[in-house]
Amino acid sequence: MAAETSIIISKPWRKKSPPRRILAIRLQAMGDTIITMPYLLALKKSLPANTRLDFLTREEVADIPKNLKLFNKVYCLKGGRDFKRQYLFACLLLTKLFLNRYNIVIDLQNNPLSRLVRKCMMPAAWSEFDRFSPLPAGERTCMTIEAIGLGENFIDTQLVLKTAHRTDEILKENGWDGESGLVVLNPAGAFATRNWGLDNYVAFANLWLARFPSTQFVIPGTIVIAEQAAYIKQLLGSSLINLVGKTSAAQAFAIIQKAQFVLSEDSGLMHMAWVSGVPTIALFGSTRSDWSRPLGENSLLLCSDDLPCGNCMLAICKYGDVHCLTRYTARFVMEKIAAFLQLETPVQKLKGGGLP
Repeated sequence: MAAETSIIISKPWRKKSPPRRILAIRLQAMGDTIITMPYLLALKKSLPANTRLDFLTREEVADIPKNLKLFNKVYCLKGGRDFKRQYLFACLLLTKLFLNRYNIVIDLQNNPLSRLVRKCMMPAAWSEFDRFSPLPAGERTCMTIEAIGLGENFIDTQLVLKTAHRTDEILKENGWDGESGLVVLNPAGAFATRNWGLDNYVAFANLWLARFPSTQFVIPGTIVIAEQAAYIKQLLGSSLINLVGKTSAAQAFAIIQKAQFVLSEDSGLMHMAWVSGVPTIALFGSTRSDWSRPLGENSLLLCSDDLPCGNCMLAICKYGDVHCLTRYTARFVMEKIAAFLQLETPVQKLKGGGLP
């Protein structure tokens, strides 16, 4: 790991005995919060069973952390995205947090609120996330956890939810035949320069069905992508299960864990997939891949790194055609995925619930 490219400020744990109470903080969007989970799971497993690991996050992204078999307690910071309201609710939480006498605070946010909490806790050891390094967020998370001095950290994708969250029932109620393998499609990039194009998804699905007919596609997500999902549903019919707006975040997470693979633009759902070890094919247009790319051997990234204008972060393509993504045809993406999943013959079929 290229530690010299990132600056982690920390006060490591120096005592010979292990810490009894640790607080981790992440106050960002869903994807950024989810990225921390596999690294905190690895930390949890390295600690004695009686060590308490708690988590502080924003209320609107707390559903998955609260439903994982990972944390002893998840604290939810109210206030939406309004900093002044967040600050008020943070101040109200401080007494409760202080009474826990945390030995270590891992600040995976490093903003004024998280620094306020950390300083008020007066922990024996702490570390702060490097917000500006060009390393991927996952690597910086790993380095921040390692900086507290409890040993090596890594990705642990064995994230387990507390309950099954009715995943089979939800899928069957919305058109799953109960046998077909599930492939998640996620046309949820925030800007036009992060969108592959809906007709590309339809073309990809039809090519995939011709080769692997025992497949149904799933689109989870929020109502923000309702129009995209409705368009694809109209063209794919019963081959698509439209779950937009029909699940909680934790339920969507559970459904993703049932998928054979996820084909996704840059979004929180894409991060849900790779942190679970589900094969994830990420389509990045204008997104900075050095910051946001999925990690691990189960991830395949198609991005704009090779272009002079790549990683531009613009909401509108200066050339007018989003050619960083339009160059990826449905057939090209299908063959890339088939090779990535090591599906060598055109007659080989994917079975429900996993890879062959």
